[in-house]
Amino acid sequence: MLSVFRNAWKVKEIRQKLYFILIMLAVYRVGCHIGLPGINADAIVNPSEENIAILMMIMGGNQGTIFAMGIGPYITASIIMQLLTYAIPPLERMQKEGEEGRKKINQYTRIAAVALAVLQGSFTVLSLHQSGSFRHDNMFVWIVAVVSIVTGTMFIMWLSELITEKGVGNGSSFIIFANILSGIPQGVYTLWSVAQPSFLDALKVIVILILFVFIIAFTVLIQEGERRLPVQYSAKMVGRQRYGGQTSFIPVKVNIAGVMSIIFSMSLLGLPQQLSMFFPNNATLQSISSVLSNTHPVGAILYVVLIFGFTFFYTSFAVNPVEMAENMKKNGGTIPGVRSGKPTSDYIQRTVTRLSWIGAVFYSIIALIPVVIQWVTGVSVGVGGTTMLIVVGVALELVNQLESQLLTRHYKGFLS
Repeated sequence: MLSVFRNAWKVKEIRQKLYFILIMLAVYRVGCHIGLPGINADAIVNPSEENIAILMMIMGGNQGTIFAMGIGPYITASIIMQLLTYAIPPLERMQKEGEEGRKKINQYTRIAAVALAVLQGSFTVLSLHQSGSFRHDNMFVWIVAVVSIVTGTMFIMWLSELITEKGVGNGSSFIIFANILSGIPQGVYTLWSVAQPSFLDALKVIVILILFVFIIAFTVLIQEGERRLPVQYSAKMVGRQRYGGQTSFIPVKVNIAGVMSIIFSMSLLGLPQQLSMFFPNNATLQSISSVLSNTHPVGAILYVVLIFGFTFFYTSFAVNPVEMAENMKKNGGTIPGVRSGKPTSDYIQRTVTRLSWIGAVFYSIIALIPVVIQWVTGVSVGVGGTTMLIVVGVALELVNQLESQLLTRHYKGFLS
């Protein structure tokens, strides 16, 4: 990995792209500290629930700032549009139209993101008002605060698309990456504070650090893991020339759903907790949110069940075995030992289902690691398995992008 970054830094074009990414992320982090109009920063209370805290760290900036929602509405709108593309035939046809169709879908995604930003921004300002975070009870100030949050979200959307266009990799991933890295100093400070009192506490911190090293190694293994389905293409005679007959493979990732299953699960379990923030005097919501917290046994079990459910749900949209089998048949390809048509699609479906079980178990382990650490040691470091999964995924994506750009510039010798 270090050799890839070193060789990429030697190329002027790639170095300029990396500089551009760093500058844009610096602009974003500065905006995360610009307060809303009329806000009293000292009165802001950050959420104590683990699900909400992790979601805020992944998706958004600091509470009470113009970037409070971060990239969250855009990510949510992108997921919704992706699912609707498979559910609504006109959108599916639009996606298959090529570049023009994708531009239209991206435009719809931006519109949906702004609508979600208005909705979430209104509830965010309502929550801040009920917690007494505004200096004045003035409706005009609240409206300006909502407009500021929505504008901040639109600016972040523009930043992420700018990074995607002029940088290396996906801009939204880098925004989330920056959010997570900004929380690492607080996690390090927490571990340092825990390790101070006694030797036993220091030993707990050492065990946690060793565990995080194993998490990173395990995450890299799963992120890069794939099942290669062998495909044999039949030979064709064109005149006196023989074409085809080669053997290839179709890679099927173990990590098909990615981190989306965990984010969906946290969002669903965190809904009562978010509502309890808007209605702090409602005892029923408070008790429901405490039971659904992932530090509660009931909440932890539901967390795992939702991860499994969303993993299979997302995979069913991401992989279409019937379409894969039809494309393979059109190109004269067959899986050795499997007949073309429905047997091939059934074989692909069985393979994807088995990989989904492996992925769901992996996601559950990663998601529950910080919960188990808190149960056993009583330490909440704030940077858990979910955030580590995202950080490692973005880092691997960046390395792959740099490698591909180096290969196009004839730097293959440096990588071998």
